[in-house]
Amino acid sequence: MSKINLEAPFTAFRGKICKHSKIIFAQRKGTQYTSQICNPRTKAYSEEELARQGKFKQAVVNANAALADATQKAAYEEAFGKQSRHKTLRGYVIAKEYEKLA
Repeated sequence: MSKINLEAPFTAFRGKICKHSKIIFAQRKGTQYTSQICNPRTKAYSEEELARQGKFKQAVVNANAALADATQKAAYEEAFGKQSRHKTLRGYVIAKEYEKLA
């Protein structure tokens, strides 16, 4: 009897299959997840939501600049070691820069 080797056409999926699809594929830490969008957003973002998004974008820009500067990075690394809430230095710096914008 002959042997058949079946190969999967895709080893991993990410994102949507097409722009009309409501099923999303993602891979996190080696595990493939499939999810479905049940209640897609139908209305435009409010002014408050846009302002919050803009503030977060500015916090990320400021955090990248702070991490590029050696003196600021050293100060943030020292403060990061003393706390236990944030898991990564980048997340800690973004949170602190977001607080400064408030």
